[in-house]
Amino acid sequence: MTESAPANCARDARAALPPATRMGAVRLSVADLDRSRRWYERAVGLRPLEQGTDRLALGADGEPLVELEAEPGARPSRGHTGLYHLALLLPDRASLARWLRHAARERVGLVGAADHAVSEAVYLTDPDGHGIEIYADRPRRSWEGRVGELMTTVPLDVDDLLTAADDPPDAPFAGLPAGTAMGHVHLRVASVPEAVAFYRDVLGLELMASLGSQAAFLAAGGYHHHVGANSWESRGAPAPPPGTASLRHATIVLPDAAVRDAAAGRVAAAGQEPRPAEGGVLVRDPSGNPLLLVAGRPR
Repeated sequence: MTESAPANCARDARAALPPATRMGAVRLSVADLDRSRRWYERAVGLRPLEQGTDRLALGADGEPLVELEAEPGARPSRGHTGLYHLALLLPDRASLARWLRHAARERVGLVGAADHAVSEAVYLTDPDGHGIEIYADRPRRSWEGRVGELMTTVPLDVDDLLTAADDPPDAPFAGLPAGTAMGHVHLRVASVPEAVAFYRDVLGLELMASLGSQAAFLAAGGYHHHVGANSWESRGAPAPPPGTASLRHATIVLPDAAVRDAAAGRVAAAGQEPRPAEGGVLVRDPSGNPLLLVAGRPR
């Protein structure tokens, strides 16, 4: 699945982000905050953690994962760059099986399910058109060092997955479990080569797998991907205009302030002016997708 990078995108190994790099909460704008809160609680299994008049944080076991910001009248984004999906990583296959059983009981509308060899995943869409992936990784030893060779998309064996549930079939669903994390974000970009040049050569992620000019998957620490980028429906597209339900930011959690500031410095050296925001630094990829770089504790 991988292919060599263009000659002008040679990677500076000194810029590599540390293995402890991870994703944090994703913030989205939504048209109706109460509607979205009910949906994320019922369909996804997230729990409200903090709510104001125009903003809500949801998560699992006290860990913020999705933040919603009210933008009354916002329309779903079509034909723009932005979020393709955010991806909630469950701690194990049994947790994914329990969630899928819950989704069937609640008649949650799904838009897809796939086996990616490195993970098993189920896809849905929130009321504002934001894509959501719920997934569990296969054991890391089965794919580490071979992501580009193995990563694929084939139909998920749902029946086999459901056998992994480790509680009675009629057990109530208690929400997403402790250990749930934001595993990755997948973005719509105007140009995949430009995205790779930014996420790899400026920010410092490693290119793990590539579909040429169509899609790329990048990560720190040998993970299969922390950031996906595709132009399947967004090649040459603009960023979403005001009044659109959109990605406010995806958070990248770096091990300490020195790593955060070094990454922000590389972005500045590439010609962009990073902006202090919410205890971190806000930057944008070449397609205008906003990223909040923060210093935080490793898992």
